[in-house]
Amino acid sequence: MRVIAAFALVPLLFAASIQQNELRWRADYENSLKAPDGWLAVAGLFWLHEGANPAGSGPNTSVKLPAPAPPDAGAFRLERRRVTWIPAHGDPAVMQPDTTDHPTVVHIANLELTVIRRSDRFGIRLRDPNAATRLEFTGTSWFPPDPSWIVKAKWVPLSPAKRIAIMNILGMTDEEDCPGYAEWIRSGKAFRLEPVVEDNQLFFMFKDSTNRATTYPAGRFLYADPPKDGVVTLDFNHAHNPPCAFTAYATCPLPPRQNRLPFAVEAGEKVYGHHGTE
Repeated sequence: MRVIAAFALVPLLFAASIQQNELRWRADYENSLKAPDGWLAVAGLFWLHEGANPAGSGPNTSVKLPAPAPPDAGAFRLERRRVTWIPAHGDPAVMQPDTTDHPTVVHIANLELTVIRRSDRFGIRLRDPNAATRLEFTGTSWFPPDPSWIVKAKWVPLSPAKRIAIMNILGMTDEEDCPGYAEWIRSGKAFRLEPVVEDNQLFFMFKDSTNRATTYPAGRFLYADPPKDGVVTLDFNHAHNPPCAFTAYATCPLPPRQNRLPFAVEAGEKVYGHHGTE
């Protein structure tokens, strides 16, 4: 009797452990959003034109900054696909964009400014710890943690990696390397998702039928560790909203057509705040 009771407890302990891990992961995710340099602090995006782009809180600036930035803080100069920060006081500095390993951050008062590059366009992204999106954040909403949505998928490598088209919300399309695909069986049918690689992880952008009702309309993101022994773990409990769900100044990539799942993934993050559904 005692042996049977002990075995009966194993699934309950396993489920409780998974729930604790998922709740811990969600707390870390939400803390990253709320951080002073998180997505909720993104408060502006200013596309640069060739030549000098004045920055400051004054009326005659193209990179318009909130107080306490000075009226004339300096200028971002775009020339030959290179951005140089020319402060009103101090030495100029060439800025590395977000597409490099070490993007440059300019600090003006309590603000942070970085260069983003999208195709042949360059812009200045503003982070403000006093942004309304950060101060008025109401918290995220999730499906209950569900162990059945932790999928052990077969990893099929591609050698060489194929190029797939990834469009962003600006309508720009880039070709990115897809190193393989994850495939699994659900209800007797095979399904697959194709990732790109970001920060040494597999990055999946996907849509499913919940996007019409309970999750972010444009789709969700999911990261996974590199495959091990031909298997990649897809924990859909970690499926989360793209940054565009939290700020109007992100340039999110959109799921490629082949990553549209014809069923409801009732796991992970739900739609946030004022965002409607399709």
